[in-house]
Amino acid sequence: MTHQRITVLKLLPCLFHFLHRKAQIARELHTRDLAKAKGGGRGQYLAKELDNNLRDMSALFNSYDITCIDNQCFTKLYKQLQVVCEDHIKAQIDQFREYPFLCVTLFLKKIDKCWQDHCRQMIMIRSIFLFLDRTYVLQNSMLPSVWDMGLELFRFYIISDMKVQSKTIDGILLLIEKERSGETVDRSLLRSLLSMLSDLQVWLRPFTQGMGKPTQWISCPIRSVNQSLAPTPAVPDYLHHVNKRLEEEADRVITYLDQSTQKPLIATVEKQLLGEHLTATLQKGLNHLLDENRIQDLCLLYQLFSRVRGGVLVWGYFLPGTKHTMVINPEKDKTMVQELLDFKDKVDHIIHVCFMKNEKFVNAMKEAFETFINKRTNKPAELIAKHVDWKLRAGNKEATDEELEKMLDKIMIIFRFIYGKDVFEAFYKKDLAKRLLVGKSASVDAEKSMLSKLKHECGAAFTSKLEGMFKDMELSKDIMVQFKQCQNLPGNIELTVNILTMGYWPTYVPMEVHLLPEMVRLQEIFKTFYLGKHSGRKLQWQSTLGHCVLKAEFKEGKKELQVSLFQTLVLLMFNEGEEFTLEEIKLATGIEDGELRRTLQSLACGKARVIHKVPKSKDVEDGDKFSCNDDFKHKLFRIKINQIQMKETVEEQASTTERVYQDRQYQIDAAIVRIMKMRKTLSHNLLVSEVYNQLKFPVKPADLKKRIESLIDRDYMERDKENPNQYNYVA
Repeated sequence: MTHQRITVLKLLPCLFHFLHRKAQIARELHTRDLAKAKGGGRGQYLAKELDNNLRDMSALFNSYDITCIDNQCFTKLYKQLQVVCEDHIKAQIDQFREYPFLCVTLFLKKIDKCWQDHCRQMIMIRSIFLFLDRTYVLQNSMLPSVWDMGLELFRFYIISDMKVQSKTIDGILLLIEKERSGETVDRSLLRSLLSMLSDLQVWLRPFTQGMGKPTQWISCPIRSVNQSLAPTPAVPDYLHHVNKRLEEEADRVITYLDQSTQKPLIATVEKQLLGEHLTATLQKGLNHLLDENRIQDLCLLYQLFSRVRGGVLVWGYFLPGTKHTMVINPEKDKTMVQELLDFKDKVDHIIHVCFMKNEKFVNAMKEAFETFINKRTNKPAELIAKHVDWKLRAGNKEATDEELEKMLDKIMIIFRFIYGKDVFEAFYKKDLAKRLLVGKSASVDAEKSMLSKLKHECGAAFTSKLEGMFKDMELSKDIMVQFKQCQNLPGNIELTVNILTMGYWPTYVPMEVHLLPEMVRLQEIFKTFYLGKHSGRKLQWQSTLGHCVLKAEFKEGKKELQVSLFQTLVLLMFNEGEEFTLEEIKLATGIEDGELRRTLQSLACGKARVIHKVPKSKDVEDGDKFSCNDDFKHKLFRIKINQIQMKETVEEQASTTERVYQDRQYQIDAAIVRIMKMRKTLSHNLLVSEVYNQLKFPVKPADLKKRIESLIDRDYMERDKENPNQYNYVA
């Protein structure tokens, strides 16, 4: 086609005629809609005519090279184009105002159709006025492009209308709420409408009024949907419900929501479904999930609550509440340590598998264990020491050396959490002494391994006395080798002596008993030998720790009895007579009354009854008579009779605890004096604070105050005369 030149003013009447005709067609279509016409042939003809006119106009304008004499022509053209478009868009609003009772879906479809038509028409107009748009408009920065002008007019006259806007937004929210409730909705319609709102940039104005964030309008139906769930759902069911909701919201963002809404929308969902129910969910369900070892549900719990700020830390607060009963309940003392070890293994497995070794969870677990293990002062430390003793005894054949080593490692992990490590040390030392002295230790290597672990954990000062006990046992062996090489012992009694350094070993109350002359003679021989090599030392015999192996003859044959020294003295009496009363045995042996009754009870009422008691009963009473059981039978040749004196009594426990308390007082006094000597003058609060920093065990403020008063009475420090809350060091 031959290009012709024509001024733009000559084309304006043609364009305006086209736009005028377009408006007439729109009004006629609107009139037919109001008359509830079904859109027959006439409506189809009008729409077809409109599209044909658009194509003809585009072809007409594209066939000319439009030029302009001056900018006034372009200015007039732009203004007249804006007026014509404005008049046309104004005519569209009536069709929405005149449908007040139209259902939501039909209304939204009508808005969407109007928007789609507008976009198609503006694209055509922009192509018609492409030269105007790319020259005159670009040179004038204050003027919007033809496309932006169309958007602004549609926004101003259609969407900014309060009734239209309100019904549009409410309709969108209603469809989203229906979909969240499980109903099927037209997602393509939602995608188109939300894209329209985004293109028109009307998110902030309507969505922030009273709501703060646009996504709160979109996500507000979540609350009602969430409340439709059972009032008190099981925690696993609720977790799966929340996970499903999050997946659905993520799918909505991909399908029809604007991508910019993803982060605040998901954050709102997490807050309403997780953040507001975090405490209740953990309080109600954590214990249940841990007890039943619900690995998959715990994985889901971690995945969900790790999305919530502070979810990991809150988990740590609720862990103590799940298992504190195993510590504070005295009825569970026998199984407490094993339950703690099993629970720790379970939690470690959960953190490894479910919580991806999250460092925050690991720290929360440590704090939780430290909290609930120390709910009961000192008792866990005592029971852990007893558990170690049980594992290291020679009679414990439940584990191999490797399994025993792993068990000790696990016990040390629990040991780190306890505050009263000095209590553990006191009971461990007492039990270790029993194992070493009576040969009940399962393995010397295991004992030294445990000692090495304690030294690594608490330092050399903590294990110095324990190491001294092992040194004493080794030195005693060397001394006995020298003793037997240098001395010819009289009689057929073999003597073995353990030399114990008093400062290393637990405190034992000496008990004077009536030994046999042969025993006394051997003691004197050894005393002379030892003091000859170590002058200036003093030996004190501890009869309560002695044990013997007796050779006995019964009707069935010969047996060897492994018994304590007190049991030995009682049994040897039956070499001199057939029957003795309780009083006669007490007079002959010199054993303390309570200890003697327990000794006779072990010999006459236990599993290995080597003597008879008349009358038969479980307890030993005044006037009871005892005789040798010549008919004693046993399948073993060497028989170990339970050593009652080695069993811990309530009095021994109280005595051990009291010694720990006394040692703590000395440590408190030393810490106070050390601080005051360095600081000279110090207020009460600062002194208490520094003492707490130095001590490695918990102290009540009242006990600390008593120690301060004691030091004042002993003139180590004094109160300031002008300020009673301040102390001065006394040199």
